[in-house]
Amino acid sequence: MSQGVPVPEHEQRQITEEQFHDATLIWNYHQMGHAQRPCSAAIGLGSHDLGVATTAADLYRAGLFPVVVFSGGNSPTTRVRFPRGEAVHYREHALTLGVPDEAILVDTKAANTGQNITLSRELLAEGGIAVESLLLISKPYMERRSYATCRKLWPEAEVVCASEPLELDDYIKSIGDEKLVVDMLVGDLQRVIEYPKLGFAVEQDVPGDVYDAYERLLRGGFDSRLIGT
Repeated sequence: MSQGVPVPEHEQRQITEEQFHDATLIWNYHQMGHAQRPCSAAIGLGSHDLGVATTAADLYRAGLFPVVVFSGGNSPTTRVRFPRGEAVHYREHALTLGVPDEAILVDTKAANTGQNITLSRELLAEGGIAVESLLLISKPYMERRSYATCRKLWPEAEVVCASEPLELDDYIKSIGDEKLVVDMLVGDLQRVIEYPKLGFAVEQDVPGDVYDAYERLLRGGFDSRLIGT
């Protein structure tokens, strides 16, 4: 199961039933619902969530790809948890779960999702690995944004998204802070909406009920993970 960043008790806050309903709409929207199938390679997108590496190991053992790139350096939210860099810790965790070292490539430079994609693409090319299809493994609420980014930066690759199979309730329990999780859901949805305007991602339709839920949660103060905060 995912393991989150410990949050001081005084910073935690209970959310209302309506807010949980709104968060669930956004959680479900963020997940692409792709059927898993074999791909040329996989990318494990760095974050605070070690469940990405666990899921990569599960999918490798299921025979869905021959090689995975773990991509990610450090960020203010992961430096304490992964002091040697997200990708390094992901690799070490995957090794303990039975993924052979020769099946793992590591990018320790990426500082954002665009760099996760472009630097992983470079590593795969340097390794002589021809990529027609790509399995993107991310946090559950990051599937849609990673898909939109990859479609923009690597349009010729067929993209399949995957994440740890958790419901929102279970993910909140794994992180340990409802407010933080909802903030992250809102922040990723803002990026889905705004990044196409900046040329970072392809545009995607946001259903009206999802957008309304987003606006209600913003008004409710779930804004600590917005762009620029």
